[in-house]
Amino acid sequence: MTSNVYLDLCIIVASSDVLIVFFSPCVTEWTSWFNIDHPGGNGDYERLEAIRFYYRERVCARPTAMEARTTDWVAPADTGEVVHSSLEKGFWCVNNEQPRGRVCSNYHVRFQCPPGSSWGPWGRWGTCSATCGGGRRIRRRTCARSSETVQCTGRPAEIQKCGRSPCPGTDCSRCACDDHVLHGEVHGVTGVPVAEAWVALDREPKVIRALTDAKGQFRITGICSASSGAISIRKEKFAPITVSAANNGTGLSWVRAVLRSAEKPYVVKHPEDKVRYEGGRVMMCCKATGSPPPDKYYWYHNGTLLDRKLYKYEEDLVLWSLKPEQSGQYYCKTSSSAGSIKSSPALLTVIAKGQPSCNSTPEMHLIRLPMDCVQPGTDSMHYNTGRCLHNKCAGSLDFDMRCRDEAGFCCGVKDMESRVINCGSYILPIRAVTQCSCQKCLQPTVLVRGRVVTADNGEPLRFGHIYIGKERAGTTGYQGGFTLQIPPDTQRLVVNFVDPTEKFLDTPKVFILDKRGGSIYHDVKVMRKKAPIDINAGETNSINLGEINGEDPIGQLVIPPNSFHKENGEIYEGTVKASVTFIDPRNITTAAAAPGDLNFVDGEGDMLPLRTYGMFSVDFRDESNKEVLGAGAVQVLLDTQHVKMPEHIPKMKLWSLNPDTGVWEEESDFSYTTTTAGGHGRSKREERTFLIGNMEIRERRLFNLDVPENRRCYVKVRAYMSDKFLSSEQLEGVVITLINLEPKPGFSSNPRAWGRFDSVITGSNGACLPAFCDAQRPDAYTAYVTAMMGGEELEAAPSSPKMNPNIIGVSQPYLDKIDYQRSDHDDPALKKTAFKINLAKPNQNNFDETNGPIYPYQNALSCENAPIDANHFRFFRVEKDKYEYNVIPFEENDLTTWMGDYLSWWPNPQEFRACFIKVKIHGQKEVMVRSRNLGGTHRETKGKLYGLRDIRSTRDMREANTSAACLEFKCSGMLFDQAEVDRSIISVLPQGNCRKTNTNSLLQEYLIKHPPVAPNNDTHGFTMLAPVDPLGHNYGIYTVTDQNPRVAKEIAIGRCFDGTSDGFSREMKTDSGVALTFSCPERKINRESLFQRLQNNPSQTLAQMGRSMRESEGMQAQRLPTRIVAYPSEQQGRTQNRRVTSTTRRRVSMRTQQRQ
Repeated sequence: MTSNVYLDLCIIVASSDVLIVFFSPCVTEWTSWFNIDHPGGNGDYERLEAIRFYYRERVCARPTAMEARTTDWVAPADTGEVVHSSLEKGFWCVNNEQPRGRVCSNYHVRFQCPPGSSWGPWGRWGTCSATCGGGRRIRRRTCARSSETVQCTGRPAEIQKCGRSPCPGTDCSRCACDDHVLHGEVHGVTGVPVAEAWVALDREPKVIRALTDAKGQFRITGICSASSGAISIRKEKFAPITVSAANNGTGLSWVRAVLRSAEKPYVVKHPEDKVRYEGGRVMMCCKATGSPPPDKYYWYHNGTLLDRKLYKYEEDLVLWSLKPEQSGQYYCKTSSSAGSIKSSPALLTVIAKGQPSCNSTPEMHLIRLPMDCVQPGTDSMHYNTGRCLHNKCAGSLDFDMRCRDEAGFCCGVKDMESRVINCGSYILPIRAVTQCSCQKCLQPTVLVRGRVVTADNGEPLRFGHIYIGKERAGTTGYQGGFTLQIPPDTQRLVVNFVDPTEKFLDTPKVFILDKRGGSIYHDVKVMRKKAPIDINAGETNSINLGEINGEDPIGQLVIPPNSFHKENGEIYEGTVKASVTFIDPRNITTAAAAPGDLNFVDGEGDMLPLRTYGMFSVDFRDESNKEVLGAGAVQVLLDTQHVKMPEHIPKMKLWSLNPDTGVWEEESDFSYTTTTAGGHGRSKREERTFLIGNMEIRERRLFNLDVPENRRCYVKVRAYMSDKFLSSEQLEGVVITLINLEPKPGFSSNPRAWGRFDSVITGSNGACLPAFCDAQRPDAYTAYVTAMMGGEELEAAPSSPKMNPNIIGVSQPYLDKIDYQRSDHDDPALKKTAFKINLAKPNQNNFDETNGPIYPYQNALSCENAPIDANHFRFFRVEKDKYEYNVIPFEENDLTTWMGDYLSWWPNPQEFRACFIKVKIHGQKEVMVRSRNLGGTHRETKGKLYGLRDIRSTRDMREANTSAACLEFKCSGMLFDQAEVDRSIISVLPQGNCRKTNTNSLLQEYLIKHPPVAPNNDTHGFTMLAPVDPLGHNYGIYTVTDQNPRVAKEIAIGRCFDGTSDGFSREMKTDSGVALTFSCPERKINRESLFQRLQNNPSQTLAQMGRSMRESEGMQAQRLPTRIVAYPSEQQGRTQNRRVTSTTRRRVSMRTQQRQ
């Protein structure tokens, strides 16, 4: 939803048939305009239900008003048409109801949503500052606002007194009541009794008074109810709990406690980057959850712990009277009995007095000029338009003590000037940045998109539930697609995909984000659940982990008899439907389906990587009613023959996944055992060594066999617009994925199993991917690297037929050591979208290995700041002969570069409308097609250039001598001031010997009915005023609106290739959805060229050339006297001259024949 504040006339719908207009100003928030129907057929129906279907998140649940206008910007009351409207149904106009047989106009509508704010629920009370003698505790709540213009009424925090009991002066622990008995029961959250839990008095936690039995019960005698106070109950892997005993006056007290599984702290609010002037103040905030809740917070500045007594901090850190030396990185660390965690670092910049907050001089920014534009005198095809660094600056805040600055300030464009680029044969207008200043930041919409399919055959997860934390965030579509709008302060995004049909595994994923507003596309893979088997709950059951033809299982689950229990804690004794799905690292296609991001948090609170030997999901159910069952005392066996690095065996652990945080948490260690077993294909039984771990299956159902790995490096990768690999044409927002492979061959089905995967987004200086590496053996670890941009795979630099260091980007001899190979290195038929390398840790004593592309883990900063000429791996877009030129420069992968100008290609930074026209070409060759886009009807842009678009037509593989181009053009519509529509003038110009042969009849009819009509006298091109309506494939026009420009264009191009309004294809189909058709035959050669004659008959050609030169000299001598003869008139002279020349030619011809 676009949050614009207007002081305008409110159009309020009071009934289903009448539009009532109140002539009074009001503060409103309006959506963008919607137009989902056309007046053809029965009329124009802008139904609210249909609008919500196509634009779910852009219309609030209960609009308070609606406005309708025609696409020519005429109010309904001024059209003389009968219209209907309702806030429940929308707006509609019926053709049969119009007077004198009129047809309804084409309307678009927008809705007013109430500016509102409300407090969220109160959080938990914090820990009391004192246990006795009086203290206080705090709880907080957050304000949910629809815009920055409204505020919540009330306080965001409450303080409560606590710990009022007087501090004891004597030791009451010796008090005893022999006749008093305390009974208790301890259960888990699923109702299962918790055995062997420690029970103690809260004031004496180290004195164990009792242990719970197998039923979770305990009994303590001799405790006085008046003096006993609270009871503390603890058990390993559970969060401790304190409960109060209830006394009924009969000498008996009763306690019932529910223990929750312990969860390590997890930061939900991270400190944010801020800029302040010297002498100002700032507040950094940190908040974490966990079980038990974290009770201690520590703040660090540049890695140094800050003195709590000096700075008086808890969750929030406040700094007063700031000085420049206080600039730097700040982060918090929080801890509980379950563990610790650190927040993401935040950068504080303190600007000294007298220093500017923002550099007013723009930095150099080169844009590429069209292919046919070469500047005279320089032969340069680039032009410097200038750019302002979009970093934060110190602006004028209304309040500077918030956790997040409500209206942040960034360096932006203050002044621009119009210039003209001389291209030799023509000129191009351009707007260049001349001055920067500190302004309010543009807040782009952060989107995550993708598609969820199975890893085995690509079946989509249809209508799957999407959760962020415990909140339902959306649903996947019929084809598995999804779009999520993410709050801009999100640091770590954990999304859980749940299949309501239970065919697929519930899969938590950790997604990377582009904070500048780029829409990141994720191709999500999920595992299909393994078909359940029947097992007897009263017997010992073994279930294999990993079943690949020709290979032994990686391990086993061993479930003792009578281990299954119901949710209420009762032992289950019937038949169990058991489904255990194993994600086998020996199958590389399962790597993308692995849940979480294979990270854990160590004791110091740092997030570190894991190397997996397999993951499994368990699903045990009652055969009769499908009730989910738990299991206790389950053993996990891991066959050590599959651990190819012996040093990993003693470090192997069993982990479980926290689905809310995406972090793996330790379940148990492994111990050795030796058993006699028969392996696959063995004729006799032999001794084998297993690692055994123990676990209980309670709330969590995803488990992992992993080891922490500390041999780490970074790999430098860059993405480019083309295979020219120009530094000025780097691509940002590309998702680079690296999969670590098995250290050495060991499996016949797949010589290298995967062990870990990571994904990073490219920025202005490429990307650094974490990976495992080895300094002793170059091939100990290898990696498989891919790149994707908006669902499109990028191509890697080639490695065959000859290894070229200048193309790959890595110099010798390090390149040979890395052994770079693109995926088609040995088989040209394979795709070219990945490469494989050895992860050889660089030797810092070898100069050739100190310049990338692999960096030691401690040199992360060197990798991030590496210059463009340092070694790096490369990807590039396969799209060739494509070019875009904007008069107002804009980078689509960085929405913060948008500038509000009448000539901006995209008029609204929150909503992007992409328009394409399909042009069919008849001819033997593919043809470049250009769109020239000018302002048409707006007073500020009429006759001015918006930009150029060039694209080469794509061959239709099904039809000979036919190709087509999906050509972008500037959409008509509102400009950035939202005041007036501009019908842009579009010229479609195929390059070469082309002639227009056909125009789509529906498009031609539409243009005639919506004047003004552009003249189309030139048969070599086509001109139109761009349609305001979002026409479809029947017109050969493809229009898509989205909150991200690249996504809008990708969808529109896919539909254009397919020739439909709702399909998608990457294969050009020229038989449908075409707007224009051109015939572009090759020019016929009537005679042989000089070069061809020299090739075919060189001796005769040279002889003819000599004779021609001699004859030419003779003809010149013959012509000289005729040119100086005087004639009475000019006409007579011209006639006589022609006659003499003709006579001379005849004489020369006769002499030539005589020689021959």
